[in-house]
Amino acid sequence: MDVKTGSKPGRHIERLADFAACFNYKDISDEVAQQAKLVLLDTLGVILAASLERYSAARIVTEFVRALGGAPESTIIGRDFKTSCVNAALANGTLGYYADMEPFHRGSIVHAAAVVVPSSLAVGEREGADGKQLLAAIVLGIDVACRVSYALDPRALYQRGFHPSAVAGCFGATAAAGNLLGLDGPQIQNAFGLAGTQASGLLAWVSDYTENSRPFNMGIAARNGVTSALLARMGFGGAPDIFEGKYDLFTAFSGERHLNELTDGLGKRFSIMEMAFKLYSCVGWLPPGLDGLLSIVDEQKLAFEQVAQITLRIAESGVPIIDNNELKSHCAQYILPIGLLNRRVTIDDILQDRRTDPRIQALSEHVYVVGDAELEKTFPDLRRTIVEVVTNDGKRFVRQVDYPKGYPENPLTQAEVEGKFLDMATSALSLRQAEKIVALVKTIERVANIEELAGTLRIES
Repeated sequence: MDVKTGSKPGRHIERLADFAACFNYKDISDEVAQQAKLVLLDTLGVILAASLERYSAARIVTEFVRALGGAPESTIIGRDFKTSCVNAALANGTLGYYADMEPFHRGSIVHAAAVVVPSSLAVGEREGADGKQLLAAIVLGIDVACRVSYALDPRALYQRGFHPSAVAGCFGATAAAGNLLGLDGPQIQNAFGLAGTQASGLLAWVSDYTENSRPFNMGIAARNGVTSALLARMGFGGAPDIFEGKYDLFTAFSGERHLNELTDGLGKRFSIMEMAFKLYSCVGWLPPGLDGLLSIVDEQKLAFEQVAQITLRIAESGVPIIDNNELKSHCAQYILPIGLLNRRVTIDDILQDRRTDPRIQALSEHVYVVGDAELEKTFPDLRRTIVEVVTNDGKRFVRQVDYPKGYPENPLTQAEVEGKFLDMATSALSLRQAEKIVALVKTIERVANIEELAGTLRIES
């Protein structure tokens, strides 16, 4: 790719900004393009499933942006109207993380798709982008988000109470939006400065039983990233070097500084290829345990009533996140019994309380989470989980799961991703409309204007 000359090699922000400005579809392989299509389709399915008005966050945030009004630039997914691209990014970004079932990146601990896909769609629709431009923006935005998280050290962010997906996600949204808006390197560098000023997202949502503020973090990351790029295009000034200048990002958010992560292997490897797909609506710590639990009961032909106790052994970092967490989506004692009983976990399960079922309530009292120092050594790149099931007659079965279904090492097939999409999307759309979306995404590189895709994501009034 042609990167502008004149950048100082030591200035990481200039290299990253020039890369983001010049990046285009020709810079990605067929394999990367195919992965981007799967991430796009899967994320759209998750957003559609989360868009139902019976879900409070979906109802409130979409009515909020409707009330704000604004130029009808970008589609609100699962609704019958358009709004400004900034407000569309906010609403669709919030929906992107609501079901907690969209693709995520393990090592950087970033739910980048929930931020970058809505941002790219909103700006791309506004600008009349084609399908190739949309795919390139998604690949770029996810890569930048993950790089910024690695540079900050996501574990350090967690220790300070910041949500890596929101803080780093804002930079991914900025890069994607800036690319679609045709910003040059200096403009994107300026936009990154504005992104740093707006980057936010606390983990305080872990005690919000409404599950509203959790997905809102992705919405504000998407909104703020798009805002940063739009302001930069208009000439609004920002910090000239948010990474290495005064009062830099690292000092403010994590106290860690791994600058090489911003540019190492830039353009040669893409974080989107390391994305994990989820089959259960819950935090990423729990799919390995669910896969292990279900494989044990399948092999041993155990009925739900035969399981007396479940123990999860995980990396120590994960224990506070899933052990009797107030959020149902993050609570092992809640999610595992549901997965065992229904063979799946959906957004309905995390937004409604299934503990009214005496079977769920009874087993939840015998689900235990144990931190393991050895398993901690491979976190966050590997969330190795050891599952132990004890039956009523005292039999004990153990299973270790390194890579649950959907991880790159244990991938979903194209048909499986499409099947998941149809299952989720048809909660909001007709099967015919959902199948049209699948067909469009399959050949999105041939779509001249992504309004064609956006139109299929709206419902009829």
